[in-house]
Amino acid sequence: MKKTNQSGFTLYELLITVLVIGVILAMGVPNLREFRQNARMTSTANDLHSSFHLGRSEAVRAKTNITVCASANSMAANPVCGGKFVAGWIVFMDLDGDITVDAGETVLRSFGPAADQVVINTAEAFDYFSFASTGLGRGNVNGTDPVSTIMMCDDRGSEIAPGGLSTARVLVITPLGRATVLRKKEQVDFHGGC
Repeated sequence: MKKTNQSGFTLYELLITVLVIGVILAMGVPNLREFRQNARMTSTANDLHSSFHLGRSEAVRAKTNITVCASANSMAANPVCGGKFVAGWIVFMDLDGDITVDAGETVLRSFGPAADQVVINTAEAFDYFSFASTGLGRGNVNGTDPVSTIMMCDDRGSEIAPGGLSTARVLVITPLGRATVLRKKEQVDFHGGC
């Protein structure tokens, strides 16, 4: 009589495999939520940071005023300044320096609303920053103070994340126009926290 070899899984091997997959999923699924939250926060912080770098470098390159401002209709054909950064923002050539997008002034970049569950707050009442042709901040324009800190938070607030950094971010813009993203918990709390 000829013997035939059978290949496949035994019930015991199948149960061990299911158990291993279950353990991996039990540890991995909660971390995916935190991974998504961190990705949203990092994306928002990077977009804001790059906006200020673009504004500063373009002001020097084009030898004109460049303004970064919050815009409630940033993705429209003719966006205007006004609103809060959480709704979106624009970077534009502010040829006459009045912090409004006039005819002939080019919008260099538009950013839509912040990612889901990311809240953006500023300490100042006005949400703009204007760069002079030198790349330095223009300071008080039309009697309004420019933004100097932009706080980015989500439902976690400002707690310590793995790695010792805060779950929140703060973008600090110096009067000279230099923008920096801070992530240490004590720095975030110093600037108002969430």
